[in-house]
Amino acid sequence: MKSLYYSIVLVVFLFACKQQAIQVVDSTIQTRTYPEAMQSIFKAHGGLATWRAHKAMSYEIEKGEQNERQFIDLHDRRERIEASNVTMGYDGSNFWMEADTSYKGNPIFYKNLMFYFYAMPFVLADDGIQYHEAEPLRFDGISYPGFRISYGDGVGVSPEDEYFIHYNPETYQMEWLGYTVTFYSKEKSKSIKWIRYDDWITIQNLVLPNTLAWYTTEDNLPIELRNRRVFKNVRLNKEPFEDSMFSKTANAEIVIE
Repeated sequence: MKSLYYSIVLVVFLFACKQQAIQVVDSTIQTRTYPEAMQSIFKAHGGLATWRAHKAMSYEIEKGEQNERQFIDLHDRRERIEASNVTMGYDGSNFWMEADTSYKGNPIFYKNLMFYFYAMPFVLADDGIQYHEAEPLRFDGISYPGFRISYGDGVGVSPEDEYFIHYNPETYQMEWLGYTVTFYSKEKSKSIKWIRYDDWITIQNLVLPNTLAWYTTEDNLPIELRNRRVFKNVRLNKEPFEDSMFSKTANAEIVIE
């Protein structure tokens, strides 16, 4: 009986130590990886734990007579996009596209592009991201503190891209996103484009954009509203899509980088 008693005590002790170790590791990762203000931004939008509990997302983007539909695996970023003149995707290994002659886009450049804008600020918790304090963005008499985001070598298709996230100093909700485009030049760009995040909706306890507002710029600063993109029928799933969702369609061609 003593042997059984000590065995039970040992198991309980080891389990408690394991749980404590997990909590310490989780706490260490949380504080070491993200600056304190970034953690507050994530929390203001529902929290990283809530975001990471979901494995798939879909939505529509208003575009003329037929909306564009996008389906994304949130963990490995496989993707399928359906529009009036193109169906394309990324299956984890290959980019593929089935399009008519009216489509002039580049599926590699477009991969995760709108998703990345839409899933702010959570995508700024991805691996390989580096955080640098940025000069506050001043607009209409309000000063928005923020971070400049850069990437390690080989991260994504455009590792030279930079992002600038600026947030409300009282609520910590993000309000502005600046970004550069380096896909074609493969070199760092000094030209910053700006999106305003001023229209939110809560979906499954996550605060996500209802619309994105692009602004004209002058001297790399936002000036006035240019246009909005409207997102509809947003779905978050805790189960992943079937692999077939991202498979190449019968008449699609593989696109080479």
